[in-house]
Amino acid sequence: MLPAFWILVRTYAPYVTFPVAFVVGVVGYNMEWFIRGKPQETKEEQSISEQREERKLQEITGKDPTEFVSLKDKLEFTPRAVLNRNRPEKKWD
Repeated sequence: MLPAFWILVRTYAPYVTFPVAFVVGVVGYNMEWFIRGKPQETKEEQSISEQREERKLQEITGKDPTEFVSLKDKLEFTPRAVLNRNRPEKKWD
């Protein structure tokens, strides 16, 4: 009797599983909606690239276009040698 039962379960499993999964999904969706409550209205947020462009525009408008960084100051932003061994101001003993 048990093998016949397993054959029936295996044969009709999709027909039983789908409605059960559907009911579980609907109940879970409604419970989540009930727990979270009514969705709050959110204003549209800017994308990351738009936020970056806005920030760069604010930086540009806040600066004097005639002022610029001298080449001596830019030297500090150049890639440095490993452990600063090749820089004359640093002496390694």
